[in-house]
Amino acid sequence: MSSGAGKIGVADGLSAWLEALGDKALRIDEPLAVEYEATALQHALDTEGRYPPIWVRSPRLPGGEISPFGLVTNLTASREQVCSALGLDDHRRAAAWWAERQERRIEPVTVPAADAPVRDTLLEGDDVDLQLLPATVQHRGNPGPYLTAAHATTLDPETGIDNSAIQRCWIKDARSMSWFPYPNSHNARNMRAWHERGEACPVAFWIGHHPAVSVAAQVKLGYPESHWPAAGGLIGEPVRLTPSLNFDGRLLVPADAEIVIEGLARPGATAPDGPFAEYTGFLGPAVDAPVCEVLSISHRKGAVLHDCGSGLADNLTPDNIAMEGKLFSLARAVSPRLINVHAPAQGRRFLALLQFDGAIAGEVRDALAAVLAWRRVKTAVALDSDIDLFDSQQVDWALATRFQWDRDLIRVDDLSTSLLDPSLEPGRKTASKAGLDATLPRYPSTPPVAHPDPEALAKAAGLLEELTGAGLADGWPEK
Repeated sequence: MSSGAGKIGVADGLSAWLEALGDKALRIDEPLAVEYEATALQHALDTEGRYPPIWVRSPRLPGGEISPFGLVTNLTASREQVCSALGLDDHRRAAAWWAERQERRIEPVTVPAADAPVRDTLLEGDDVDLQLLPATVQHRGNPGPYLTAAHATTLDPETGIDNSAIQRCWIKDARSMSWFPYPNSHNARNMRAWHERGEACPVAFWIGHHPAVSVAAQVKLGYPESHWPAAGGLIGEPVRLTPSLNFDGRLLVPADAEIVIEGLARPGATAPDGPFAEYTGFLGPAVDAPVCEVLSISHRKGAVLHDCGSGLADNLTPDNIAMEGKLFSLARAVSPRLINVHAPAQGRRFLALLQFDGAIAGEVRDALAAVLAWRRVKTAVALDSDIDLFDSQQVDWALATRFQWDRDLIRVDDLSTSLLDPSLEPGRKTASKAGLDATLPRYPSTPPVAHPDPEALAKAAGLLEELTGAGLADGWPEK
């Protein structure tokens, strides 16, 4: 496949994709510190509602030296750019598009190391030095530099089926780092299976790729199921893989990634990890995490390390798009009149907006109940087809004028939830969830919506465009 960024293919590399973006990316050639400064720039852009990828050509390490690797962050902050990279021209259609594509499977292809750009440079033994990577220290309270967009890849020792997921790593020294696979994650399950056999768990971390592959690899799957065929189905072509340098080549990693780190997580080897910012916008607690003993690093020539701003749009957007596809499938199964789903970034992963076109009695409530069963969703709102799911003012208007608490609220207690929800009291593992039916009741007395005259509205829009072009609207208040 190719993206809107100058028709760059997934095998062309992240740097080529960034180059093709031109002025749609923020390119910084002067040194920028990986400690706080890169993430602070993301926060400033988020505040302004602007989401360019940030390409740092000379990242400055904590010791003051310049990293031999480039750094890109904010890569997946923009819904428009993420969807364009996937080949989708309208981000508003992401839910239905993802729901259909996530059912497709295209098997990966395996290529030898000689044909894998990620094997251009190989570092082993004493040549390995994690501390040369421009890993970021993002927020006050973080204990050190983290790899924040590393896709950890493990396999089940019995079936050999692999799993890949983004999981954070705190670089401790030149050859070791903590690695935090969330306890309920598929990677943690694989790791425990190795440890129960008394063996170290092989793990490979791939970092940086064409955004289509990085996003598609986050598709939500059952266990055990490899992400590679599902990612191929989403991007419309096979993902190119190459055997790991270690572990007798049993692990497969993306041949076109920027960087691959391979290592072992030995039974009983743990170290403190965190505090670290979560998608909620709050710092997660310090935990004990497995230690990865690094065996090798390989990378492209001129490799760029992908960093993800935790708790920012960069972190939320790709997973929320995947979540929209999952929720669309769940709700559409019980409501054929569902037409769209949106999980806005400001709702973190706790809020889902559902749009219907003429739903019949009970259908909206069925759909609300279906999405509330999804672990992360805490609040679901049903809206009519005339409400723009992507306009928070319209959503607020619908809630203010189409909803009655005694009639339109569904509350369900003791459902599964994300334990990262900062509103949970200590020890609580379930949540109360709410479905809000803000579709307009169809009573004979229900008044019509007030609409302007279409011809006059078009004329007014033309006048505003003319005034804006002449600079006469520059001093008008925005709020």
